[in-house]
Amino acid sequence: MDKACGILDRKGVKATPNRILVLRSMLLSERPLSLSEIETMLDSVDRSSIFRVLTLFAAHHIVHEIEDGSGMAKYEVCSGENECTIEDMHVHFYCESCHRTYCFKDMHIPDVHLPEGFSMDSVNFMVKGTCPSCRGDKDN
Repeated sequence: MDKACGILDRKGVKATPNRILVLRSMLLSERPLSLSEIETMLDSVDRSSIFRVLTLFAAHHIVHEIEDGSGMAKYEVCSGENECTIEDMHVHFYCESCHRTYCFKDMHIPDVHLPEGFSMDSVNFMVKGTCPSCRGDKDN
């Protein structure tokens, strides 16, 4: 059983061809992907099907959504067995030139201590700037 099918089985999600394709493409990527980027990678699957798969995956804690401030959600596979974990709450970098979002998995978000009565559901820590590829283009 490949990794995508194993994740779907563990999460109790039926392994349909579209779900397997979407999850495999996300597992192969080293960075969070937008719906449009997944659609480009999977030209055999229509946009609405990909959106439904991502919505299902988010509900089953297979992926989590990242808001990078561009107005376009990005999705990343959760690392936890049952839910997204604190390890999933790492720093992300948004390149304002190429509009890609990168994961800095070794840079964890600092502890946030909320006042009494508040509860945290998620944390989003986004750094914006220019990635090395885009900086290299400007330096030439």
